[in-house]
Amino acid sequence: MSVTGSVNDEIADTVGGLRATFATGLTGPVEWRKRQLKALRRLLIDHEDVFAEALRADLAKGATESHVMELGYLVREIDHTLRHLDRWLRPARSAVPLSLMPSRASTVYEPLGTVLVISPWNYPMNLALAPVIGALAAGNCVVLKPSEVAPTTSAALAEWLPRVLDDRAVAVIEGGVPETTALLAQKFDHIFYTGNGVVGRIVMAAAAKHLTPVTLELGGKSPALVEPGADLATAARRIVWGKFMNAGQTCVAPDYVLAVGRAADDIQPHLVDAIRQMYTAEPKTSKDYGRIINQHHFDRLAPLLDDGRIVIGGQSDRSDKYIAPTVLADVDPDSRVMGEEIFGPILPIVRVPDLDAAIAFITARDKPLALYAFVASEQSKRRVTRETSSGGLTFGVPTAQLGVQGIPFGGVGASGMGRYHGLYSIDTFSHQKSILDKPLRPDTMRLTYPPFTRGKNRILRRLT
Repeated sequence: MSVTGSVNDEIADTVGGLRATFATGLTGPVEWRKRQLKALRRLLIDHEDVFAEALRADLAKGATESHVMELGYLVREIDHTLRHLDRWLRPARSAVPLSLMPSRASTVYEPLGTVLVISPWNYPMNLALAPVIGALAAGNCVVLKPSEVAPTTSAALAEWLPRVLDDRAVAVIEGGVPETTALLAQKFDHIFYTGNGVVGRIVMAAAAKHLTPVTLELGGKSPALVEPGADLATAARRIVWGKFMNAGQTCVAPDYVLAVGRAADDIQPHLVDAIRQMYTAEPKTSKDYGRIINQHHFDRLAPLLDDGRIVIGGQSDRSDKYIAPTVLADVDPDSRVMGEEIFGPILPIVRVPDLDAAIAFITARDKPLALYAFVASEQSKRRVTRETSSGGLTFGVPTAQLGVQGIPFGGVGASGMGRYHGLYSIDTFSHQKSILDKPLRPDTMRLTYPPFTRGKNRILRRLT
């Protein structure tokens, strides 16, 4: 829905209607959940061209990138969920102590209720619908607030989702700050926010007023640690692939290269070669290279081009929102480009003398959403695993962890809290309710009732 008139009243009515729907039990049956997921799957397949065109309009994404990173990805997430949902929702039995026998203990997944998903602009289909898939699979009603910064995709979601999903249980609310503020004033049973830390704090403060649990998928400066002795040609190709897709506007993109010793020099020609191979000598003409989302973000990024020696790139065109894939060398760790998440197509190289210094560099800063390591030995892998903390750790390839449905995705510390994808989405959008069932006969609890005689005391001590 598009919100007009009294924003607060309309949003309150929408949320109230969803809460009333949840109270009827409509979303509880597993078959209802599966119908929603199958309908969403059909929409993504049958109208892929509609959503791909919206992504092209907002971000100049090529059709292949839109399929791999957004639309096809969502279909795979749905398929994975449908394949395993019955097993995931099965009650889990637990052993009970001898003192409580005979009895049975189990844990069941219970839907939370009505949840709010606030999604960002950089992957406006993927990061809107991946949480929605989990919320519906867990049996919730859902309000989706897509990003107004990607207006064409937001409009497409608002138009098409009500056509295929049960509009008694799912609502799309478009808009900007007023609509988001009005939504955050409502009582939800969970809020899932993907975006930056500044707004994440606002979301968390608003949720605290209702004691609403939150999932915050934020970001941060995810390093690509490179050691001498690693296959630098392959490492460079993979770093370039992970960094410059979506013109660098990816929360898990390698934010900078943290190069040990001579690797800082040795990797530079390989990065140049990789950029030219993937995007040609004129990336501006490449159908596979995107644009900055808007001029505000262009103006934020353009000054960062001066924060190091340009190895390749550096060109920009404000009228086209174009910044070339750029590699910066000789970067000062205290420069602007190293001060916050870049979220654009600029790749600084920071030199450190050894692995000790690299680990110290990482641990002295906020915990990143991802850490990518291209190292030369198993010993280095063990050290990086043991001595650093990040939302996720990947050896040998960046961003690809998103394609593994069986592992959780989420941040730690300043890069976020909570996790999702696959089973972990069910965990996030459910209450895991414990159930203990003890028959009234025989009343074996009599041993625990006062008064405690010497005989009772002796038996209880043995049992507990």
